[in-house]
Order: sequence, then C-alpha cells, then structure tokens
Amino acid sequence: MNKTIWLVSVSLATLGVCSAAFAETAPANSAATAAAEVSEIVVYGQGQTRQIETLLPKQIAQAAPGTSAIKVLQQLPGVNFESSDPFGAYEWATRISIRGFNQNYLGFTLDGVPLGDMSYGNDNGLHISRAISSENIGRTDLAQGTGALGTAASSNLGGTVLFSSRDPDSTFGALAEATYGSYSTNHEFLRIDSGEVPGGGRGYISYSNQYSSKWKGDGAQKQMQLNSKFVQPIGPVKLTGWFNYSDRAENDYQDLSLSMVQHFGYKLDNISNNWALAKQIAQAYQSGASTSGYPAPYNVNLAGSDPADYVYYNGSGLRKDGIGALKADWDITPDLTAHLMGYGHHNIGQGTWDTPYTPTPGGAPISIRTTEYDIRREGSVGSLEYQIAGHDIEAGFWYEHNHFIQARRYYGLNADGTNRDNLDFQRNPFYTQWVGNFVTNTEVFHLQDTWKVTEALKLNYGFKSMFVDVNGKQSVGTYASGDIKSNNGFLPQVGVNYNLGGGGEIFADYARNMKAFVGADTGGPFATFQDVFNNIKGKLKPETSDTFEGGYRYHNGVFSGVADAYYVKFDNRLLNVTVGSPIEGLVGELENVGSVTSYGFELAGTWRFVSHWSLTGSYAFNHSTYDDNVIEPSTSTVVATKGKFVVDTPEHIADVTLGYDDERLFGSVSLNYLSKRYFTYTNDQSVPAHTLVDLSIGYRFHGSPWLEGLEVQGNVTNLFNTKYIATVGTNGYTNSGDYQTLQAGAPTEAFITVRKKF
Repeated sequence: MNKTIWLVSVSLATLGVCSAAFAETAPANSAATAAAEVSEIVVYGQGQTRQIETLLPKQIAQAAPGTSAIKVLQQLPGVNFESSDPFGAYEWATRISIRGFNQNYLGFTLDGVPLGDMSYGNDNGLHISRAISSENIGRTDLAQGTGALGTAASSNLGGTVLFSSRDPDSTFGALAEATYGSYSTNHEFLRIDSGEVPGGGRGYISYSNQYSSKWKGDGAQKQMQLNSKFVQPIGPVKLTGWFNYSDRAENDYQDLSLSMVQHFGYKLDNISNNWALAKQIAQAYQSGASTSGYPAPYNVNLAGSDPADYVYYNGSGLRKDGIGALKADWDITPDLTAHLMGYGHHNIGQGTWDTPYTPTPGGAPISIRTTEYDIRREGSVGSLEYQIAGHDIEAGFWYEHNHFIQARRYYGLNADGTNRDNLDFQRNPFYTQWVGNFVTNTEVFHLQDTWKVTEALKLNYGFKSMFVDVNGKQSVGTYASGDIKSNNGFLPQVGVNYNLGGGGEIFADYARNMKAFVGADTGGPFATFQDVFNNIKGKLKPETSDTFEGGYRYHNGVFSGVADAYYVKFDNRLLNVTVGSPIEGLVGELENVGSVTSYGFELAGTWRFVSHWSLTGSYAFNHSTYDDNVIEPSTSTVVATKGKFVVDTPEHIADVTLGYDDERLFGSVSLNYLSKRYFTYTNDQSVPAHTLVDLSIGYRFHGSPWLEGLEVQGNVTNLFNTKYIATVGTNGYTNSGDYQTLQAGAPTEAFITVRKKF
C-alpha cells in the first residue's frame, strides 16, 4: 500500500478512536463544542438520507483569492480535481470527477440555477468561475452519489454540486481585497453591502479583476466580474434577485503527450513570442516535409503526435456571460410553502487555435481557427411543500428553453501575424466550415415525501420525470440535422436515515438517473454525418445509472465524520467509436458500448484535537471498470476494454489538512494525493501518482478602527515544486498508444493578500 494512503488511513482510524474518548469529556452542549461549531468548515450531512458534505465560506477564504470554488472541493472524499493553473480556473484544463464520473456526468447549480456540466464547450451553462466570484459563495453542497430530486440538472448520472451565494449583510459595510503574487498575478475585489434599507430590503454589489501571466510560455489569463444581489421581504413573500456578469480571456497552455514530456520537459508550450519559428513549422507541414525537415528542436519523431502539433503559435478561450434570476419564497400558511424562480443566461464565446493546417489565402501560412458559442437560455424552477402528520411532501418542476448556436470559422493572418490578437473576439472570417443551431426544451417534474416515522427514523422517497427534446439544424456544413428525445417518466429515489443516539446515525439510499442527449456539433449524436445520424437515432438510448450507497456518520462537537460504501451500474455508455484528433474536427459514430461497474468506499472526518487546532482528512477507494469490449464499426476490430479501468479515475484519493485559527493567527497546510490514472481505454498508457502540498498562513488585526477587520494572508501552492501531469483527457481519449491529451501541473507559486472589512 502506498505510504501516503497508509498514513491517511491510520490518521482517520486514530480520529475515530479519539472521538470516542472525547465523547464523554466534551458533551454536545459544552461551550467548547459551541465554539467548534462556529469554526466548522465542513459539515458531514447530519440527518441526510444520502452521502452529502457542505463546505462553508471559511474554507474557500483560506485558498488563494481567485481560486475557483470547485478546486476547494478536492478535500472532500471521492473528488478528483485537476487543473494546469494554480487557481483551478483555466477552463480547458480544469477537470473534476466524482466516484469515476467526470464532470460531463455531474450536475451543477448556483442558487438553484442550472450551470450545465461545466465542460469547456458547454452547450447549456457555464463554469462556476464565471458564474460568481469565489468571495461571494456562501456554501457548497456536494452529493457524491444521489443528488436531490429537485436539482435542476439533466446530466447528473453521478453526483451534484450545489453552489449558494452569500446573502447580503443586514448592516452597511464593505470588503476590499488585493492580491499580488507569482507570474505577475494581480487580483482585486471590492464588495459593498447596502445594509437594511427602508422597506426592509438589503443587497450588495461587487467588482473583481484578475490578471496573471502564464507560468510557462507567453500569454496571459484574465477575468473581470460584476456580481449583485438584493433580498426584499414583502409580507409573507421573500423576493431574491441577482445578476452576475463575467468577461474572461485566457491564452492556452499546450497539450502534451508522455513522449513530449520525456523529450522536451514539462515546460514545453506554445510559441506565441516566436512568429518566425511558427511560420517555419507551418511551411514544413504544408510542403510535406519529413520530420527532419522541421526546424530544430522539433525535428524529432515522437509517439502520440505529429511535429506540426508539438507547439502552436497561439490559442485562447474567450467567454462573456450574463446570468441572473428572480425568486419568490412564499409562506402561504405555517404548513404550506411555495417557491418560484425565473432565470436567464446569455453567453458568447470563442475558442481560438492558430492552425498550421490551414494557411491564410494570400497571407501567412497560419490562420486562426475558432469554435464559436452563443447560448441563450431561459427557464423556471418551482416547488410546493406541504407538511402534515410527520410528512414533508414536495412537488416541483424545472423547465428550460435553450437556443445554442455553434460554429467553426477561420480568420486570416497577415504575413507578420500582427493583425489579430487571440485575446480579442475575432471578426470577418474568410471561411465558415459549419454552423449548427440547436433548440433544447427540458421539462422535469418531481414528487417526493420525507416521512419522519419516529423521532429516530426518517424515510425519503419519490421520483422525477424527465423529458428533453433537442432539435438540430445545420445552416452551414455537412453535420447532421434532426430531432432526438431523451424521455423517462419514472426515475425513482428512496433513502433512509436512522439516528442511533449518542451522535451516531446510519443512512442508505438508492437512485436511478438519466443523462439527456446534448445538442452540439462537437459532441453528442449530431456530431456526425446525416446518414450516420439517421442510422443511430432509433438505436441510441440515453445513458443511465443506478446508485446504491449506505454509511455511518458520527458527530459530538470535537469529532465529526462519515464512512460510506457504494455500488453504481452505469448503462448505455455512449462513445464516439472513431477516435481522431478533436482539434482537427474529425467526426465519428456515437454508439452505446455497454456498461461500467463502480464500487468503493469513502472515509472523512474532522477532529478538533486541541483548542484552535483541527485535522481534516479524507480517503476514497474507487474501482471503476468497463464491462464490455468495444467493436470498431468500420473494421469490426474488437477493442479489449472489458475489465479495464475507466480513464482518468484514480483508485485512491487522499487529502489531509491541518488547520489553526485563534481569531488572530490562522493558517493551514494541506496534502492531496492521487494514484495512477489511465488515459487510454485499454489501459496501456497512464500517468503516475502524485502528491501536492499547499500552505496558507495569515493574521487578523484588532484594535483601532483602521486595524479592526484588517487581514494579511499568504498562500503557497505546490509547496515542494512537484513536477507532475495534472489534467488528462483534454483532447479526449484513444483506445491505445500515447496521445497529446495531457497538461502539466503548475510549479510552486506564492501570493500575498491584504483584505479589509469596513
């Protein structure tokens, strides 16, 4: 067994023993326990019928400002998070998976508004890093296996992540924050709370700006955000309105293969500061030169990629988003409550790539290829809750209309490459390869009852019905048009919780979920030719999962924790069986290729072992394998995937955080371990395990009005400068062999933050 895993397991076992010893000396109603509750940063779902944890704002605040809220989730059991930047915000390389399900199979919401699957080319949502500034997040709820029936998501075969924004303060005040650090990182944040105004309302508005140079290569990553929220009571109704805007632009890091890392090193990157070299590479490719005809040092033949792909001149991701909602919570009677929310989201985006494969007519041997996005969606979420005779009955709905336009275009570069900037939206293309228009209507209904059978026994049972219709029309190009539906009228869920007394409880639950087909030209059933779509349309079944889980929780104020086990059957797995280079836009055939079986267990706990100190640890074991071989339709070749591990799914994940906080001095040191991960379906290629350590330390001043509320905080990421592969699968996965689909992890970076509350 790996030494790190052994240490974590022993630590968690020790925490359990110590908790029993402290149970008699620190009763739940003691002053020490009350203080511990105030400082709690992880809540382990006491009273829930399913596995769920909650992260509170204090944990997010200890990360370097600008860090994505999703990165902080990596300390929770079963969460595999990777990104090639220290903030977890570079979207092309940001990946999260839970219990073997990657983010394409998870559900995400912000204040109940669906965010889609948060993938880079999301057709029905946006990443949490764009949806809200991390300083404005109030709490984050993670359900590893079975999310609540009322979650507005159509992709959650695995778990759900529910982000909630903070409520406005009842008193006037402000928070100002400034960060400076490695690679010219600047992060500024300002929030002003109105306090309660005449009429009882209160609100806030915030502005944040972040800029950092890339840690390798040439380029920048920057983002500007505006967030606002207002809460207004009107008699028995509470109205909550919010609107957030984001403008994000980031230069890409180059995707790597293992052979490229071994030959060039981890710092190989795009060459946007060397136009002459980029032109030579493009000219060598277009002339049909052999490997030796490429300029040094790229005149080598490496497995998994072509010399023309080792480095590109440039690439970027551009996104502008506006998202908002208006919600009414109405206490009709003491036993009857209604909730109704309307929301809207508009996104425009471009992913750019300076391609050596397509020269500019009459200009440079390079052009800028884009994948362009335009999302316009409106929806509503509502529910009615009625309490009677120990029953809490809820009926609810979710409706969304989404119009998604996706396009592939090419833009010309002049001879010296100076007429376009990849961090600007491109205009006036010389060629449009394809344009797809997709209209998706989603209708979901749920009904559930939470029955308090006795003081100790709670049952939860219900179902949801999901009907998703996608209509795709190609106005340019040869991709498929048509209509496809994902319908299931009965997706059940049932759970039980039994309070054992003395701080202990047991829980168990089962849920069946379905993932709807997506409408896009870069994934899903439409990303193929018309005859192929016509052939597969009647054969494809939506992907489904059946999840069983159960566990034990314990909480006494000094120690809280959870141990659980699960079994998941993932059926009708969809795979594009013809794998090519996605960056070249090759198409394939989507097929159901069988099922996946996953099982495992998770341990997590927080021990407040002495005043001001806490130790939080988690360990997760996951065994996820393919149940079937795959047959290539064009050649009838059998790909031996049966029994192989699911790609990008470590068997072992561990996290340990030691924290200290005496209301003046505070800090933490955290260790995160991931075991080996495969990036081919036949498991012949993998990246090794790695362990990362992050450090945070700060001081809160007290005394005069100018000192009160002043904090200074330092953060160091990747403390020991570990060299490692962070993200796998950025360009998808192949059946076997090395492949240019990896991202190197960031080196040691340090940041200093000054914040002041007024």
